[in-house]
This record gives sequence, structure tokens and C-alpha cells, in this order.
Amino acid sequence: MRMIGVDVGGTFTDAVIYDRESGQLQWSKASTTPAQPADGVLAAIDGGDAGLADVVRFVHGTTIGTNAFLERKGTPVWMVTTEGFGDTLEIARTNRTVLYDITTLKAPPLVDRRKVFEVKERLYADGSVAQALDTRRIATIAERLKQKEPAALAVCFLHSYAQPRHEAEAVDMLRAALPGWFISASADVLPEMREYERFNTTALNCYIGPVTAGYLEALAGKLGARGYQASVFIMISSGGIVTAERASRYPVQTVLSGPAGGVAAAQHFGGLLGLENLITYDMGGTSTDVCLIRDLRAPVTTDQYIEEYPVRTPQIDIHTVGAGGGSIAWVDSGDILKVGPKSAGANPGPASYGRGGKEPTVTDANLLLGRLSDDLKLAQSFALQRPPAEAAIERVTERFPDLDPLEAAEGVIKIAIARMVSAIKEISVSRGYDPRDFVLVAYGGAGPLHAALIAQEFDMTHVLVPPSPGNFSAFGALISDVRHEHVRTHVADLSETETATLETRFAEIETRAVADMEAEGIARQNITTSRSTGMRYVGQSWDLIVPLPRKPGSIGELGQWFHGQHQRRFGYQMDGGIEIVSLRVSATGEVEKPQMPRWSEDGDPEDAFKGRRLVKFEGKMHEAAVYDRDLLPKDAQVRGAAIIEEMGSVTVVPPHWTAEVGAYGELHLRSTS
Repeated sequence: MRMIGVDVGGTFTDAVIYDRESGQLQWSKASTTPAQPADGVLAAIDGGDAGLADVVRFVHGTTIGTNAFLERKGTPVWMVTTEGFGDTLEIARTNRTVLYDITTLKAPPLVDRRKVFEVKERLYADGSVAQALDTRRIATIAERLKQKEPAALAVCFLHSYAQPRHEAEAVDMLRAALPGWFISASADVLPEMREYERFNTTALNCYIGPVTAGYLEALAGKLGARGYQASVFIMISSGGIVTAERASRYPVQTVLSGPAGGVAAAQHFGGLLGLENLITYDMGGTSTDVCLIRDLRAPVTTDQYIEEYPVRTPQIDIHTVGAGGGSIAWVDSGDILKVGPKSAGANPGPASYGRGGKEPTVTDANLLLGRLSDDLKLAQSFALQRPPAEAAIERVTERFPDLDPLEAAEGVIKIAIARMVSAIKEISVSRGYDPRDFVLVAYGGAGPLHAALIAQEFDMTHVLVPPSPGNFSAFGALISDVRHEHVRTHVADLSETETATLETRFAEIETRAVADMEAEGIARQNITTSRSTGMRYVGQSWDLIVPLPRKPGSIGELGQWFHGQHQRRFGYQMDGGIEIVSLRVSATGEVEKPQMPRWSEDGDPEDAFKGRRLVKFEGKMHEAAVYDRDLLPKDAQVRGAAIIEEMGSVTVVPPHWTAEVGAYGELHLRSTS
């Protein structure tokens, strides 16, 4: 019996296959197929020929919804809202995103104003009815939409987070009248106050919903045709997994699906090794994702954006920059060399892929510097080609004739590293954390190539490269538990709140959370819940999520937890009053996880030695030893300058660094300077 985890990236699709009988993990990669992503998934599993009848769990990290939004290929969205609130998405927030540009325009709303219907209905903030729902108006709207091509429809009423009855009634009528339409109620997608954020998150759910649901249905069909009979699970942004059916209803929960898998894997691996403070560094083909993990806890936030659009579903606090192996180097009008955010992607890919790409990329620069080899197959199928990479880098030297190709290539890498260093500063130094107190966990196909160079910028002395780093996010999907997030708006002054009242409210949410999981076939003994609250100082506009390690013994203790969280996040605390804004419950359904096999101690490090080649570091050429990672035994040590190669990734050990093979085959890079 087997379990399979898959992660679809911008350039490659990665798979991890775990055999329960042998306890062995298999890793594979295939080129991503943007036109038909499911084809790349099947190719990554095993070349597309083997049956799946013996697979008991299939877990998938996907960016299908995110890409549909970024490429503006979603479904047209209509909206039904409370009379007087039809302009909510148009008005948005009045803050200026670019402070000194008076010509800046806000992003257009996800729903065209001409596609917004207003309905007489009104609830008070406590959920009581101020005006009953005009069902005749709902029926009229349904008749009008019947004349349109099936699309998506968002139902967003005022204060529906407090009482969803009006939205539920409207949705029931509309679904009965409009078969084939994708319809979402804001109280289901995001039952929280603040109309604009709730309306926008619901509209985004509708925009990417049909695309996501269609893809997942097609994937399930192809898997079923090859014998797969169990449920398909999808990685979600908060670090857990849900069924494909749930992901189809709430695709907005998957916008950080792939990166969340890598963070989950880092937490799991850190636990195995006894490393609790980690900075994850996931560099793929199109972007770099970083996250700070403290005490093996990944921070979860609801304050995230996709471009300029707020998404308030719970997400691991991951910071992303457009710097990946396929990021294109270009020269702006001021003759300044830049890297990214535009990427060569999977098609045509970097010039060195030999698929017609002409633009210089980070991968091409690494090949010229000797850090990548033209005889290493990155995805089991093709090797890099040096001539087109040289031709691409010449496009940089044409603009800077004083640079030779190697100097230009090294400049491209330094600029890419500067962008990634800036991303790590954003999640560490800017929030009061010293990166030197953390271990840098490098994964993604391009992460280990640059990890030690990034660590040097922070004086970090320990870099961890897990086994098969190019497939680490897929492994994270495979070891993740089922997770549901539940939230209820509960605005109250902390000083006027009783712990018994909070306990009653939390118990109600937990009862529903457990029931939802049991309905999906998860046994009660495998379900656990954790609590958190959204809190703020009186007068603040936004709240801070405060995890509750246990039931507070008093309201004063809950206040102290908030003070401490605020101090860690913002560097100060206040003496003023505190408000509770929301109550949150995360329900976790534990699933069977693959056991990471121990690495063999047998073998001679010399058997892994492949030769030497010239590699450029800091303007100087070094004769670097090249090793096959799969043949390095446990406890083997490699001194830099060295290159450690494997399928899908390459680890660079610069001068004054060493690499040691750990108990699970992981590499521990440590600075000796």
C-alpha cells in the first residue's frame, strides 16, 4: 500500500511516494504542464503508466486557483448584497498604497459594479432582524441571471457573520434556480466583521471557484481511471489538508497551498532533529517563500493580500518575493541590472533548458559559474545546455561591456540573493528576531544553491538541507493532518468578560468543528482542537491572533497573553483597555504519516566523489570537489568549496563551510570562518 504527495510548482511538479510495507520514500519530478496541470501530476507520480489501486491517500499542493487569479483567467462574478452596500468593493479602503504618488489608482473591484444587485434586508450587529429579506427580489434576480451564461455568484449581506439566516435563504433560492452556477455565501467563506474584507474574500472565492473545482474534478477522474479509489486531499494555506470536495467549495483557502506544504515539512523535520527555531527558505523556479518558525510553531495570520486584494482566511505567515531559478535578469531604463519578478516559468524555461528561452535567468548564471553542471539532469529527463545560457548572459554584457560573462553571471546571483535576504529581514529583523538564533532550512530546487551565501549575509552558522529538497513541499503535503478553521465574531471588552462565557462560546464552535470532521470520516479519537482569539487594544482598528496554550485561569491571564504577543510582534505594549474581536478554533484530524527512513552508514565518501571543476566565488575561481549526494554515507563530511549533486537540486558548499550528512540523510552546512 502506498501514499502519494504532489506539489505543482511554476517550473516542476514534484511527487513523493511512500511504500508502507518497505518504509521507503521515492522522489520524482516532471515538468509542469500549465495547459493541463493534471498531466504533469500524473507524469510526476510514475511516468503516467502505473496503476493507483494500491494507493490509500493522495495529497496535492496546488496553485491552480492562485494562478487563475494572477493571470486573470477566473470566472466572471456577480454579487447580491444588502441595499445601500453595492459600492463596497468599489470604495474598498481609502488608504493610499503608494504614499507619494498622487496619480495612484486603486485596483479595480473583482465584481463589476454593473453586476451587483442590491436587496432589501437588514440585520443588526447582534444578528437580530431589522428588515426581513425581500424574497421576491431574490426571485427576480434569479430570473435575470437565467438569461446569462453560468458564472459565479457571491451573496454578501450586512452582519451575516452574526446571523447567516438571510444569506442561507437567498443561497437556497438561487441554487435551486441557477443550476451550473458557482454560488458562495460570505458567512460560509469568512464569518467575520468588516464588510469590505469579507465581501472581497467571498468574491475571490467565486472568481477562482469554477476553475479550481473543474481542475479537481478532472484530476479525480484521471486518478480514478487509473484505479485510485480513496479521497483526494488538497493542501490549504493554514498548513493542513482538506478533501477535494471542501477545497472546491472554498478554493480561497488554497491560495498558499504549495508553500504551506514546505513549512509543514520543516516543522515535522525540525521536530525529528530537535531543532525548534527555524527560518524556512523555499526557492523554486518562479519565486522564493520564507517563513519564521519559533518553538516549532508556524505563525498564522489573516492579514494577507494577493496583489492589492485582501484575503482574510487563515494562512501561514509566509513572505514571498519574485526571485526563483527561472527569474529573468534585465536592465531598466537607468541601466541598473535587476532580477525578477518576471520568470521564464516552465515554458520555455531558462535558456539553458534548450526549449527556446532567450532571456538570462538565475539558473543560466549558476551554470556559467560552475555551480550547476551541464551533465546533471534536473528532472530525470533533460540536462542543462551551456551554449544557450552563454548566449543569454551575453545580453547582459551587451549593456555592460566592462563585464565579462562570469562577472555578469555573478552579478545576477548577487542581486537575486539581495532580494531573498530582504525577504528574510522582513520576517525576522523587522519583527525583533535575530536570524543568528535560527537554523536556515533550505529547500526547493534552487534553495540549497544559494542557502550558505544567504546565511553569510546574516552571520548564520547553520544551514539545514533536508533529503530531496526539490520535493520537500510535496513531502509536507503527505505528512500534514486534516485541518479545518472555524471563527466566530465576538466583540467584547475584556474587563467585562467572564471566562465561563468564553468557555461556552468556544465549546459551541468546537462541537461544530468536530461534527464536520466526523462527517468526513475521521474518527473522534483522532480529532483534536486548539483555540485562539483575535484581540486588540481599545481604539485599534485591527486585531492580533493570540494562541491559547490552555484554558485561561482568569481574564487577567488572557490579557497577559495578549500583551506578550503584542510585545513580540510590534515591540511594545500598552496600558489601555483590551477588546476581544473573534474566537477561533482549529480542528485537526490526525492521519497516518510516513516514517522518515534512516540514512545508511555503509559506504565510503570517496565512492560519492565525481571529480572536480572550477567554480567562481566572490570573484575568485576555486577548484571545487563534486559529490553524488545519494552515495554519501551518514556522518560523511565535505569541506568547501564543494558541490553536492542529486536529482532535482544541487547544494553549494562555499569556501570556509563544511557539510555533514545527518541521521536521515539531511545535510548540515556549518560555517568555519
